[in-house]
Amino acid sequence: ALDPLSTSIFMGGAAVAWQLFSPHSWLKCSLLECCNMKDTLNLSVIKMDLDQKVFGQPLAVQTVLRALSANMHSKRPRKPLVMSFHGWTGTGKSFVSSIIAENLYQLHIPRRRFVHHFSTVLHFPHLSHVHLYKEQLQNWIRGNVSACPRSLFIFSEMDQMPHGLIDAIMPFLGYHEEIDGVYYGKTIFLFLNNAGGDMITEIALDYWRTQKRRENIPVKMLQSLLSEEVFRNTNSGFFHSQLIQKNLIDYFVPFLPLEYKHVKECVREELRAQGHPKDEDLITEIASAMTDYPREERLYSSKGCKTVASRVTL
Repeated sequence: ALDPLSTSIFMGGAAVAWQLFSPHSWLKCSLLECCNMKDTLNLSVIKMDLDQKVFGQPLAVQTVLRALSANMHSKRPRKPLVMSFHGWTGTGKSFVSSIIAENLYQLHIPRRRFVHHFSTVLHFPHLSHVHLYKEQLQNWIRGNVSACPRSLFIFSEMDQMPHGLIDAIMPFLGYHEEIDGVYYGKTIFLFLNNAGGDMITEIALDYWRTQKRRENIPVKMLQSLLSEEVFRNTNSGFFHSQLIQKNLIDYFVPFLPLEYKHVKECVREELRAQGHPKDEDLITEIASAMTDYPREERLYSSKGCKTVASRVTL
């Protein structure tokens, strides 16, 4: 017979074992790699993160929140959520995608393996291997969505993507109940593009010159222009893409060029992050040096906030 202490240990061990082997247990999901079977994205929290941490992007924040809200409020979305982020380098495209991932998967635990980041330069470097890349990409997406329906796929440097490669994922983005027994409706795809950035900047500049607020630029107009621009642009991974022809991209998200005041916010935040005291003279100096476009007005930073961290460190 077991004594009371041994019985307690045995029963406790059995409970832990049950939790670990149960497919959806909270303990297994806390200690081991586990898919987010429930949608835990708190829209009010992600809105606060975007509002407080992303500078100068009212149109992008508004569009992303609307897209996530529509997707999360549907128990069984009819198709994956597909967003394409466009704008100059350093305007916040990668940063916003990381905020989405952090809020969706709580990246301080191993659920990060359900976030899949493809860098064109790193993962698809050889034009001669496009057919191989297509097969690998399809297998990777199919396998990972089978393991976790709420998977997140991020494709960066889309402007350098070999033409036709991204069309390999077209079957997964449409309106399907299931494909070969796999449901893709909860999956999220993000594409990060510099393509279209020049057009966005020129529209923002026209608004500034006519003394109109950039916040009032019609998002639907920009989305339509971006769709046409990247479809025709030979320096775009979406050049003549079937994803655009078949309207499979739900949102073309415009990231506006950053003004002097926005770069100052970036510098101020970087000083705080690196543990430095707030130095308004240094903030002004760095922001002034980075605001360089157009040559006459010097209204925007052509690199956004891309080099702020290194400048603060120096």
